[in-house]
Amino acid sequence: MDIIRIIFSVLIPPLGVFLQVGLGAQFWLNVLLTLLGYIPGLIHAVWIIARR
Repeated sequence: MDIIRIIFSVLIPPLGVFLQVGLGAQFWLNVLLTLLGYIPGLIHAVWIIARR
């Protein structure tokens, strides 16, 4: 299941975080990071998925 989340994170980083943690603070942080730049959002998303 983590592979699917990582694939979604590569396409749309907030989607992968949403599938992992829901609509919490980590999701909104990832949305902000993705808006500031795709790469920071991607790194954060993969980190959230790998950590849990």
